[in-house]
Amino acid sequence: MSPALPRPAELRAIALDAARAVVGDLAAAFRSPTAIGPEAKTTHHDLVTVHDRHTEARLVAALTTAVPGSGVLGEELGAQAGTGEAARLTWIVDPIDGTSNFTHGFAMFSVSLAAEVDGEVVAGVVLDPVGRLAFSADADGAYLTRGDGPERPLAEVARPAPAGGERAQNLVTSYPAGEAIAREGEDALRRFGRLVTAHATVRRTVSGALELAHTAAGWADAALYVDTKPWDVAAGQLILRRAGGRWLTPDPAAPSSGRLVDDGPRAHTCPFALAVAPGREAPTTAAVLGDIVASRATDHV
Repeated sequence: MSPALPRPAELRAIALDAARAVVGDLAAAFRSPTAIGPEAKTTHHDLVTVHDRHTEARLVAALTTAVPGSGVLGEELGAQAGTGEAARLTWIVDPIDGTSNFTHGFAMFSVSLAAEVDGEVVAGVVLDPVGRLAFSADADGAYLTRGDGPERPLAEVARPAPAGGERAQNLVTSYPAGEAIAREGEDALRRFGRLVTAHATVRRTVSGALELAHTAAGWADAALYVDTKPWDVAAGQLILRRAGGRWLTPDPAAPSSGRLVDDGPRAHTCPFALAVAPGREAPTTAAVLGDIVASRATDHV
């Protein structure tokens, strides 16, 4: 009989150990004058460094050693199929979520690891090497560890919802990126203007996983995702959900309707999403996302 897969809490512990083993080197390389410069992948907005590739290789080795036969989906090194019963488990790995920030010396990047079993994310870790913040989640809840301090339920340290609705809230998003502007033209700028007008602040931090962790903690009130990838959000969306927030994606039954739904465990694979912090509402951002999705469906692209 094949051995059973580790429980979600055990997978979370494995991911935390793997992430903690690499963040010291990332912190040391950050802002180092001897650091090797980045390369462009798809465009000059999409960067990769030797640190991304080396860190991902170390993470994959640690994770697959801990659970032999498990598969991997990594941002830099691609997919690696698993074997046997353990093939039900896929580790979704982003070694440096926010590579552009890392290369430019802006302290907004993280290591993001998710454990996906039978297509559902059951454990996740987002670790901030500079802030020394470890966000994580499993079947039982969401947690935060600051530095060498004790692990605490994220709800105990979360920022409560501000009074005043959207006008008092801060939104984080990378929309519109250069690719969205090229695709949508002035419509993208109009949508962004609508977001800026509706909120107290709109921040472009360009680190999807850490944005989600901050939203789970209530440090951001909502986060908008357009043209995202599973490794950007798989861990963070679970942390958000377990903290009591919502992860909303276009209704798969009617994508052009603009309607957003909680589509369950596989929603981390959708390229469009709205993250809402616990106790918040985000009607303007929901409407803007619905407009984006409807326009993309009309374009048949």
